[in-house]
Amino acid sequence: MRLFIRVFLLLQIIALPVRAQYIVQGVVTDSLTREPLPYTSVYLKGTTEGEMTDDKGTFSFKTYRPEARLVISAVGYNEYTRLIHPARGERIKVALAPTTYALNEVVVKPKRERYKKKNNPAVEFVRKMIEHRDDYSPDERDFWQRERYEKMTFAINNFDSVKQQKWLYRKFKFLTDYVDTSAVTGKPVLAVSNRELLATDYYRKSPHSEKQWVKARRQAGVDEMLSQQGMEQAISVTMTDVDIYQNNITLFTNKFVSPLSSLGPSFYKYYLMDTLTVAGKPCVDLTFVPFNSESFGFTGHLYVMLDSTYFVRRVVMNFPQKINLNFVDYMKIEQNFDRAEDGTRQLMNESITTEFKLVDNSDGIYAKRDVYYRNYAYEPTADALQAFRKPEKVIEGMDSSAHSDAYWDANRLAEVSKKETSVDKMMAQLRSYPVYYWTEKVLKVLFTGYIPAPKEKAPLFYIGMMNTTISGNALEGVRVRAGGMTTAWLNPHLFGRGYVAYGFRDERVKGLAELEYSFHRKKEYANEFPIHSLKFRYLSDVNQYGQHYLYTSQDNVFLALKRQKDDRIGYQRKAELTYTNEFHSGFSFQVTTRLRKDESSHLIPFIRQDEDKSFVKSISTSELELKLRYAPNEKFFQTQWNRFPVSLDAPVFTLTHTMAAKGVLGGDYTYHYTEAGFQKRFWFSAFGYTDVILKAGKVWNKVPFPLLIIPNANLSYTIQPESYSLMNAMEFMNDEYASWDVTYFLNGFLFNRIPLLKKLKWREVLSCRGIYGNLSDKNNPEFSEGLFAFPVGSTTMGHTPYVEVGVGIENILKVLRVDYVWRLTYRDLPNIDKSGLRISLHMTF
Repeated sequence: MRLFIRVFLLLQIIALPVRAQYIVQGVVTDSLTREPLPYTSVYLKGTTEGEMTDDKGTFSFKTYRPEARLVISAVGYNEYTRLIHPARGERIKVALAPTTYALNEVVVKPKRERYKKKNNPAVEFVRKMIEHRDDYSPDERDFWQRERYEKMTFAINNFDSVKQQKWLYRKFKFLTDYVDTSAVTGKPVLAVSNRELLATDYYRKSPHSEKQWVKARRQAGVDEMLSQQGMEQAISVTMTDVDIYQNNITLFTNKFVSPLSSLGPSFYKYYLMDTLTVAGKPCVDLTFVPFNSESFGFTGHLYVMLDSTYFVRRVVMNFPQKINLNFVDYMKIEQNFDRAEDGTRQLMNESITTEFKLVDNSDGIYAKRDVYYRNYAYEPTADALQAFRKPEKVIEGMDSSAHSDAYWDANRLAEVSKKETSVDKMMAQLRSYPVYYWTEKVLKVLFTGYIPAPKEKAPLFYIGMMNTTISGNALEGVRVRAGGMTTAWLNPHLFGRGYVAYGFRDERVKGLAELEYSFHRKKEYANEFPIHSLKFRYLSDVNQYGQHYLYTSQDNVFLALKRQKDDRIGYQRKAELTYTNEFHSGFSFQVTTRLRKDESSHLIPFIRQDEDKSFVKSISTSELELKLRYAPNEKFFQTQWNRFPVSLDAPVFTLTHTMAAKGVLGGDYTYHYTEAGFQKRFWFSAFGYTDVILKAGKVWNKVPFPLLIIPNANLSYTIQPESYSLMNAMEFMNDEYASWDVTYFLNGFLFNRIPLLKKLKWREVLSCRGIYGNLSDKNNPEFSEGLFAFPVGSTTMGHTPYVEVGVGIENILKVLRVDYVWRLTYRDLPNIDKSGLRISLHMTF
């Protein structure tokens, strides 16, 4: 009998794998928002077979049952049951209906309702919330402060055993020691960047001021190759603090309509759902979803207390699944609020969980930003008074990054796993492998344009920029260039920068030499904000008249392909001494003394317009320039050599005056030149945004054409701001002008409503650039003696401004922008382009 039982059991064990095994799989969504429902219970009734849905609402598990009853349940939703036949292999799609909620005897039904705003209790409820959204706001108090702990993690998502079989991961088997489990998805993730911040936030109502005093900061990971100041600014406009009580919420450099925006009832559908308990208090679940799922808004829930205060206890919201947003595959925001004894609203914690994907069907990057707030206070402390006396908005000492692990363990406001904080150790191991070490170095050169030397972590010198190594033009032929710059690791106060260039056609050496002394101690680069420095600069190079490279170098190899011959080139030498002082308020001023020498060439000869038609080899000027700039709340990404704005929301005002005196230090002319400018981005909430640049200037004296105002012509096929895509170099000569550059980005407002186009996620762009210029008789060689003759092809403007307009599409393949541009005026001039196609790489969220 025992032998028979053993044989029977053995046969059963052997037979188990032979039995048919079926897969039950599908997706669960919200019937209202059409968004996936994560962490929903899915199981076969009467069995232990099943699982929770993942963050995308999908489920998949195995069963031996050819027929079973599927049960799907989630809090706040009606339970769903259905008889299924796993043997058929069908993919199950279930839209769970939220539990209905009755208010004033009106029931909101989630399925196929005809939504109306009129007499809708949910809309009336929201209008009351908007009306009372400033009630109990901490910003209505004279003062508040709070302690902040912030952590941000970037990780490779779904870092499971399957990936370990790939050749890349077989080389780095130790990475499994650093794999952690996501607290959100429950899946394995490998942290590749970790940031932590301990700070105190201060707020003062009058005079209005907001400060943050950073006590400690640390970071480690693959982003160490980039400027740390630049990364902090970029993250601050990508995954920043969220305030649902504002009309717009800034995330990923875009503006999203808040569910409590004054525009909300026209942008969102609202539903009053079930009542439930949040933190021991009865709340109503207010669900919202945009009328148009491609628009820049949210879907989600506000849990509002039922005590007539309209106090929001908890917020959970995400992006609509079909939103026209790049690289963000999933996003979830959670916030929890509490109240002080007097009812003042206090944000206790918030988190933003995001999955970034460059391409579809990849696991992408998991990112999570958690912020915890504690110890709110409403009476100014000594530290607060000291903070408000300091000019900077973010106060941070040089030693903020020097704290030990023990300090962090003792001062964090939340628990952190050891694997999250061991990124620095993992990176050290990775860099010990030559294949990773050299890959990172190559990527760093591609991202920054510079080669660090001799050390990687704290280089003393940078070689570059590498994209300027070889270029060419009509005067020099093939041009080669080599240069570099020092860093703060060599000397935090003294910086050198320069390059040497050579043209094989003109066989002439050019170059730049720059030495700058910073009165502030720098962390990385000389141009870190705020700049307070004295700089000497000597330049001897070509001068491409009518082409001003405002956002790139004139030697950029990507600008080598021209739509017209680039033959408006002479030589120029400049020796400058510049004093610069930037203030935390956004105001700065710059004083420059300059000796300038413009030399003619065979392409741009200086021929005096007189009886002798005499040739002038060069002209010299001695100049004094004052430049004032005001850009409050400006944010920019900092590189080794330049600053690029990460947000154009802040207005930028500039005023420059340049004067020169004849006979002073060899100057040939007396002249004054004044220029003023304004730049700002204007947001229209759900309707996109407009970038506006306005400028005006005037030369007050009689001067030859090298000192006149020559509009900026763009001879390349790329799209360049503040330049004219269809104008020839030196086409117009002016001594006074007013210009505009207006570009309207609709963010898919029209395409999102066209069934076929909205799938492409293209976005519309409209542009208009123009200049109204004038040349007075005193500066026109046809009416005034002693001036240089204009080059062939140059002319003056009449009473009509030069105008060009463009219609474009951006977000093509997520990285391309294509414009078609028309020239509206001066179309009868010879050798001009009346229209054309322009292109640029334009990666944006």
